[in-house]
Amino acid sequence: MTHITAIAPVLNEAGNIKELVTRLIASISTITEDFTILIVDDGSTDQTWAELRRQSKNDPRVGGLRFSRNFGQHPAISAGLAGADADWVVVMDGDLQDRPEVIPDLYTKAQEGFDCVFVERQDRPESRLYLLGQKIFYSVLRRLTGGNYDGRHGNFSIISRDVVESYNQFSETGRFYGGLVDWLGYSRGAIQAAHGERFSGNPSYDLRKRFRFAKQIILSFSTRPLEMTLNFGLLVIFLTFAAGLMVFLRALFFGYSIEGWASLMVSIYFLGGVQMVMIGVVGLYIGRISDEVKGRPGSVVREYLKPSSSTEILMAKQQKASPL
Repeated sequence: MTHITAIAPVLNEAGNIKELVTRLIASISTITEDFTILIVDDGSTDQTWAELRRQSKNDPRVGGLRFSRNFGQHPAISAGLAGADADWVVVMDGDLQDRPEVIPDLYTKAQEGFDCVFVERQDRPESRLYLLGQKIFYSVLRRLTGGNYDGRHGNFSIISRDVVESYNQFSETGRFYGGLVDWLGYSRGAIQAAHGERFSGNPSYDLRKRFRFAKQIILSFSTRPLEMTLNFGLLVIFLTFAAGLMVFLRALFFGYSIEGWASLMVSIYFLGGVQMVMIGVVGLYIGRISDEVKGRPGSVVREYLKPSSSTEILMAKQQKASPL
């Protein structure tokens, strides 16, 4: 078993692969020579896989998984973890905003007795509007799930073999790496590190993808939206009953009748809209159930470049050099 494996999902990052591999090798070599690098190509349409092949040919410690199409960052992480055979596994983004030079600090912190250590990102380059939206999202997520998710933590982390094996037991397809690691309950630490800059290319995550992923996280980790729709429905019933009782009493004692066709129609349409929203929430959960019941794999691997650890390379050289 390798001591450390670094996993990095990438999408159309041909210009980053060589720099990523070079910096990973330089960084992890300060800890141990017994390591591998596994880069997951999440359906790139540029020369990412070709560049990864070149890097693997230059250094057999570099391997890769190539998906048949784009399945998403977190399925890519899950595929990498399923193929990682190491005492410690580093998970990071492949655009170099997660700086490989931080890995020794992650490893040192883990040796204090933590099963997983995450990076608290400092000096982030995103806009204030994006950071505000992320803060609101994680606040809502904590309220809906009861979890203690920290918006400063991304995917950049190191986890022990126990965490990897527990994570690989999940069968669901809609996985959220940070949330599932938190759910497992292993001892967790954190370090602070400056956020890096993208080496080349443009980010593949746009607002639409982020919103879709946020919706998936909430549906996967919480049923409170269903409880909220039920509670709101009960509240509307109570208010309607109270208003009806008031109208009845006024008509009985004061002969008062309420006029206003427009207000009545607005109320009807409002309640109709509320009902459609409630049905929509239920429908989202039914859709999630349908996806999981189908049992389709979370990703499809088209090609696999198996990385070789330093020990395996040495053994291969010895066998090649030994006489028949």
